[in-house]
Amino acid sequence: MNIGVIFAGGVGSRMHSKDVPKQFLEIHNKPIIIHTLEYFEHNDEIDAVVISCVGEWIPYLEKLLYQYRIEKVKRVVRGGATGQLSIYNGLLAAKEVAAGQKAIVLIHDGVRPLINEKLLSVNIESVKKYGSAITSGIVKETIVVIDEDGMVEQVPSRDRSRVAKAPQSFRLEEILAVHERALSEGIDNSIDSCTLMQSYGYKLHMVDGPYENIKITTPDDFYTMRAILDARENEQIYGLSSPGKE
Repeated sequence: MNIGVIFAGGVGSRMHSKDVPKQFLEIHNKPIIIHTLEYFEHNDEIDAVVISCVGEWIPYLEKLLYQYRIEKVKRVVRGGATGQLSIYNGLLAAKEVAAGQKAIVLIHDGVRPLINEKLLSVNIESVKKYGSAITSGIVKETIVVIDEDGMVEQVPSRDRSRVAKAPQSFRLEEILAVHERALSEGIDNSIDSCTLMQSYGYKLHMVDGPYENIKITTPDDFYTMRAILDARENEQIYGLSSPGKE
């Protein structure tokens, strides 16, 4: 069984959207989270989806799911105080949905909508083969590692450097066990599942995703997503990246 675990627990403080959490902001007349969910809905390998959401916005999300005919969502649960706790709540919901079946979970940000259906399938295949899939982005600029005084300690090879993104996918029983171990040790604010799994000794396999797979966190990200969707729309209409291009 393959289950999408979508966390949409943020309130959009860096987006400066005072009234609406960033996952519910609209681009091209559709909320960002719906753009994201449609890829899971339309991928035949995804059996179910659970969402960890800001508590007071759950009724609104449920209306959106009905409005846009997102039918694979089987649970919507309240998010936690941190991203890690929101994911944990989603994993518990995934365990309920799996009902004792072996499952692969694809953990994904509700505000990371510039993915594609193929990426989800690649994640599933990687978990079957390697036990994990950490979606990455190719590094286009030089990365440096600095010490506490700002001095450069290391310049990793760009060819072998990646930016960890999402989905981040695992066997359900393994990622859930790691989350429970971390919580038992007082760890509740790990930056992401990749970091958490690596800290407990798991070997992780990277899969390259689309470069535009950004997280919509700031106003700049919002406008970047809109520009990318505009370009895709133009390509469909004109067969070109922009009108008038030869």
